Amino acid sequence: LDLAKALGELGIWVRLHYVYPYPSVDDLIPLMAEGKILPYLDVPFQHASPRILKLMKRPASAENVLARVRAWRAVCPELTIRSTFITGFPGETDEDFELLLQFLEEAQLDRVGAFAYSPVEGAEANKLPDPVPEALREERRQRLMELQEDISTQRLERKIGREIEVLVEEADEEGAIARSQADAPEIDGLVHIPNGEHLEVGEFARVVALPDDPDTPLRGQLGGYKAVAWGAPIPLHEVKTVAKALGCTINDVLMSSVAGALGGYLRAQGFDTTDLTVRASVPVNLRAADDPLTLGNQFGLVFVDMAIG
Repeated sequence: LDLAKALGELGIWVRLHYVYPYPSVDDLIPLMAEGKILPYLDVPFQHASPRILKLMKRPASAENVLARVRAWRAVCPELTIRSTFITGFPGETDEDFELLLQFLEEAQLDRVGAFAYSPVEGAEANKLPDPVPEALREERRQRLMELQEDISTQRLERKIGREIEVLVEEADEEGAIARSQADAPEIDGLVHIPNGEHLEVGEFARVVALPDDPDTPLRGQLGGYKAVAWGAPIPLHEVKTVAKALGCTINDVLMSSVAGALGGYLRAQGFDTTDLTVRASVPVNLRAADDPLTLGNQFGLVFVDMAIG
């Protein structure tokens, strides 16, 4: 705890890995809520069946872990939890495995890795009775990961439309690639910033998460302050022009008016707006900026989805 506090005063990203779910971890969560260390825990829960945990000689129980996860998130709602699990540990029954799946449903962990049990020379577990066939170990691993994929996707989708801080790892003329606070190097995801070509590697940036697509699981838009239609950015000064034509400021434009205004603009540009819908609209003050990249963090955003007719 003292080390974490000291590191938290350095103004750098401090991420905790391989933390066991002991009560002492509870004392770290307030540091995460205060922004001293990253709201990220890598905790190897390994299983949820009390019987299998006992065979693994693990001290935790599923009930205690679930209670602890809820308590952590109550203190730090932005907490990202990663864990690992083993399927097919010697003696694991169908009932044990179902308990594990139920645990995942309830815990709603953000990131999960799973491994099919593999005998290691000299390991005590090799002496346990009722080994699980290799094919069944792998089948259970795949079932677990399929379930967790849905859970992880749902938790990731909660970030759409929200501003997040990222650390830039790559940048070129095609944009930038970064990591968010929820993304550990090499094992978690990446944030793709299509208009981040001017960013520098190692720089921190604020982005707004946009809806995913098959190629980029989580995309960012630098500053986030652009109207996004048909996958292409519309500069805010053009949205401002539309608002002026309507005789009002963006601050006065309601959701339906935004849709109508942008629809008229897009039709004038030759787009089919049959399926134009506004996903989110936050009023903004556009007095000072024609260039959306200069708007800063105090302004809002407009997201638009449009299908080509």
